[in-house]
Amino acid sequence: MMDITVTNQQQTLRIDEPRLADAARSVLVDAGYGEGELSIAVVTDPEIHELNRRSLDHDYPTDVLSFCLDEAPGRLEGEVVVSADTAVTNAAEYGMAPEDELLLYVVHGALHLAGLGDKSDDQTREMRAAETRYMQRFGVRLPSAPAEPSAAGAATPSRGEGPPL
Repeated sequence: MMDITVTNQQQTLRIDEPRLADAARSVLVDAGYGEGELSIAVVTDPEIHELNRRSLDHDYPTDVLSFCLDEAPGRLEGEVVVSADTAVTNAAEYGMAPEDELLLYVVHGALHLAGLGDKSDDQTREMRAAETRYMQRFGVRLPSAPAEPSAAGAATPSRGEGPPL
């Protein structure tokens, strides 16, 4: 069984913990991980900024970070950290509900744990297609990216505008 826990460490956005866990579980089970543990942390921009700096030496906040802690055939242990602050900011820019933007970050992080990348154009197309499929499962249609992303959107890997994770 895939055990998923959600920790809410922010007060910016009301979150639907079961929805976030169900989305991550869908991605990981579809990728062949029937067992394991995943923690999802919903944090603020300052918290994810510090984690991004410490973990990846990137000195800026981001939308999502994912960490594979252990992997074996059919089993995965990992962490997905998402920023509610960035979700609120980017949701307004992309015309989405902040809760749906946050869900996108969880899906994106889980897809990284499942082995999808986004460093090349081909990988990015595959990632976007997978994001679209999973978001549709949860009743969310992804809008097109704006022509010129804001400073916050520029550091948004799930939108394909910033540095890859």
